[in-house]
Amino acid sequence: MSIVGHGIDIVETERIRRLTLEHGQRFLDRCFTSAEQSYCNRNDKRRFEHLAGRFAAKEAILKVIGTGWSGGIAWTDIEILPSAAGQPLVTLSGETLAIAQRLGITHWFVSISHIETHATASAIGERR
Repeated sequence: MSIVGHGIDIVETERIRRLTLEHGQRFLDRCFTSAEQSYCNRNDKRRFEHLAGRFAAKEAILKVIGTGWSGGIAWTDIEILPSAAGQPLVTLSGETLAIAQRLGITHWFVSISHIETHATASAIGERR
């Protein structure tokens, strides 16, 4: 096993709230899968915290693969949903999956933390 890369990101919750209010469903559909939206909508009080956490985690994952948002990568190529125990699980698709496979990444470790004002996430891509 070896670590391919590590990424970390922090997002202001207010930024995600503002983008959601300004651009509505178009923003949500561009950045989050329907399953992610459903999960985040379950707790209205913490909705924007959960969205911001996923936003930060997606940014952290792209730092691991070293691409940023270029080369045909879509926000929805990365889906982050909780396991039954609450651990963030990553599912990749599209160009993001293809790049991760070329890098040999077979496992992801993701951690998300959030408070009312900020969300942060860390991602580690591992080759097993």
